[in-house]
Amino acid sequence: MDDNKKSCDLCGLAVEVEGFRLKTLQGDKRFCCEGCKGIYQMLHEAQVLPEDADDSTQPQS
Repeated sequence: MDDNKKSCDLCGLAVEVEGFRLKTLQGDKRFCCEGCKGIYQMLHEAQVLPEDADDSTQPQS
């Protein structure tokens, strides 16, 4: 894992839990919680890439 602490791309708090990420036209964004991720996603809707485009390892049913 990464030893450098990353700050939330919305509020600036430390990202302590992995899993709150979005792929955008500007690159990967990381968030401290689901709330920040959701707010960022609403505010920057046009820049967020579809979730299925970022990971093709999930099986398609």
